[in-house]
Amino acid sequence: MLNVDDALRKLGDLTSPVLDTEVIPLTESKGRVVASAIDAPMDLPPFDASAMDGYALHANDLNQDRELDVVGESRAGYVYQDPLAPGTAIRIFTGAPIPRGTAAVVIQEDVERNGDQIRFRASLEIGENIRSRGHDIAKTQLLAKGGDRLDAYKISWLAACGVTNVTAVRRIRVALFSTGDELIDPGTPLGPGQIYDANRTALRELVSERPVEVLDLGALPDDPQAINRTLETAAEAADVVVTSGGVSVGDADYVKDAVARIGSLDFWKIALKPGKPLAVGRVGKALFFGLPGNPVSTIITYLLFVAPTIDRLCGMPDTTPYRLSAILQGTIEHHQGRREYVRGIFGMNDDRVTVSPTGDQSSNRLATFANANCLIVVPEQTGDIKPGSIVDIVLLPTDRSHIWTG
Repeated sequence: MLNVDDALRKLGDLTSPVLDTEVIPLTESKGRVVASAIDAPMDLPPFDASAMDGYALHANDLNQDRELDVVGESRAGYVYQDPLAPGTAIRIFTGAPIPRGTAAVVIQEDVERNGDQIRFRASLEIGENIRSRGHDIAKTQLLAKGGDRLDAYKISWLAACGVTNVTAVRRIRVALFSTGDELIDPGTPLGPGQIYDANRTALRELVSERPVEVLDLGALPDDPQAINRTLETAAEAADVVVTSGGVSVGDADYVKDAVARIGSLDFWKIALKPGKPLAVGRVGKALFFGLPGNPVSTIITYLLFVAPTIDRLCGMPDTTPYRLSAILQGTIEHHQGRREYVRGIFGMNDDRVTVSPTGDQSSNRLATFANANCLIVVPEQTGDIKPGSIVDIVLLPTDRSHIWTG
């Protein structure tokens, strides 16, 4: 069996970025991957602007304790046209253009105003409380590089610079199907021995978080001919084919053999728990992932192997999951030989990061993911882990929380 790291390296060698691109409106670009560098088409801000509410001052008046005449006002969207003369001041608001001749802005809290005259005692430096033109970014500087995935923060920056269209990597086409005579879709009455197909649902939702087009080919019976036909259809339509079930060693596990017949199998079986019977190869030009049939195994192998492959196809740089150290609350029983990813809940306890496993870790129990926000990484060579031990955790991607709840 391959260990997880070797399997990821082999998978990296099998994956090349998609080169096809398309021009899309900025308003439709969230989650998409930039195909080539975007340079700022303008200075931002496009003029010298006030950083505070206050009064614009001439250089001759920065350090003199005397009254100044307020002769005008500069607001956001309104430019005071006349140059500022010594002995005068301009009322100015945050973001407003700086009048010509301004050396600094004194904040309103440091000013005493009496009618149209002000007096201040603060000592100011040249340029104080002024945002210079291009302070955020200067024209031609890099706004986004190829491989960047656009989120709300990057998109707002592009919008502030007047960008309206983006050249993005086309969406990756991902075909999904599951196998098993026992599987039916939710909403259909269960027959004897049947269960609802949660794996394909999980994969569809997880894959949809990335810039993809999903081709959902449904749940197939344990029929070699049907599996062959569907694999051939998927290979013609998709960049990536992801299946759930049928890759173990049971008499009805036909998917792995079908891939070996019509494509190629690059590796099978990983020293991983859960997820040992993962199969990776090619069908046609499409990468193939045969994920195990147990629900938790399906999710874990997707997170570890499929998700980073889709990112790589999009041209995103390879990244290593960020790990935190945490104090284990509870016990983890572990037999040496396979790396295990235990679903856990981490949080702060007396300024310490602690983590607890989410109960029985059987690979059929989707309940272990219900409230989980991390995976506890148990190395191959580690045995049982006792309470109070320091463990590594990998944070699960989630949209459940906001910044204040963590």
